Amino acid sequence: MTSFTPACVRTLAFGALTLGLATAITAGAPKADLQFEKYTLPNGLEVILHEDHRLPIVAVNLWYHVGPANEEKGRTGFAHLFEHMMFQSSGHVGQDQYFQMLEAAGATLTNGTTDFDRTNYMATLPADQLELALWLEADRMGFLLDRLDGAALANQQDVVRNERRQGVENAPYGLADEALFHQLFPQGHPYYASVIGSHEDVQAAQLEDVKSFFREYYCPNNASLSIAGDIDPAQAKAMVSKYFGTVARGADVRPVRATTPPITAERRQIVTDQVELERLDLAWFTAPIFRPGDAEAHLTAQILAGGKASRLYQSLVHEKQIAQNVWADQMPLELGSILQIQATARPGHTAAELEAAIDTELARLATDGPTARRPRSSTARVRPSGRSRSARWRI
Repeated sequence: MTSFTPACVRTLAFGALTLGLATAITAGAPKADLQFEKYTLPNGLEVILHEDHRLPIVAVNLWYHVGPANEEKGRTGFAHLFEHMMFQSSGHVGQDQYFQMLEAAGATLTNGTTDFDRTNYMATLPADQLELALWLEADRMGFLLDRLDGAALANQQDVVRNERRQGVENAPYGLADEALFHQLFPQGHPYYASVIGSHEDVQAAQLEDVKSFFREYYCPNNASLSIAGDIDPAQAKAMVSKYFGTVARGADVRPVRATTPPITAERRQIVTDQVELERLDLAWFTAPIFRPGDAEAHLTAQILAGGKASRLYQSLVHEKQIAQNVWADQMPLELGSILQIQATARPGHTAAELEAAIDTELARLATDGPTARRPRSSTARVRPSGRSRSARWRI
């Protein structure tokens, strides 16, 4: 794995900023006191328990350590495809019964998400229904392939491709979001492709390819289960052992060996799209997740654009009134994280104005550092091109 430095002219400024920020924020800060218990089943499943009796509810969250980082060229979108198929049916759960059973039990949240390094499935429901949630998750882990056939795969292939059309190709700025990662990462890198995958790869997926992907990654020794809420730890442990303890351990998962080449010079791209307002996106490589610098980058993003009192929001939206929104965020990833600033121009203003104003705030923060008081402002860009508009990335 290569080392990472921010990819713009301000490399040294951001390095100094994050170091100074760590000193300023951690001095005298109260320590977090989140009590939890962590243990591992004989089959490799990692379990985390957190007891909290303030409300009679429980949250179950199962993370599989698989995402596009584990996919191969020509096989993009498999992890996201499984996010959909896991809700369809499994060995002892009928077609489309997963949501129905949880909703009938009073669940207030049932969902799944996919990111570059992981996929997770979550449910929040009354505490006395914990056993139901665990049984459903264990059935998916141990018996999903019992019901996975060509018809089920074809159904979800269509669903995923339609989601790509809606969320990427036909969404305002959707193509620009994908273009950002194409600028940050080279072709063949696990983060180059969109999490959702390409039409060609999703449609080309064969049933045996998909089954093989599931066998390799959706096993207890590649998963982490968290249970938080109104629980009795001893009872929760007994339930976890009952439903997950008999699921067979899988083969050892192959480590991700991709290398992320550093960006040594600024990169720019203009993406033309049917949008009305220009948008600016700035992105830098930052430290990989949980490595030194990752937490400081999170705090940097919050200071810059972590709400309406932040530096960029105050400067661009309130004072100069050249942006209608702005945000900044640190996206923590295993092969190198990304700190992103995004700002959308107000009507009559341009991405160039946003960029100049953001650069001013970044220079001020790098020079003066953060203060004990809440600071000011944040983010994004696009430029007109005939009837279309363009989303512009600077990386």
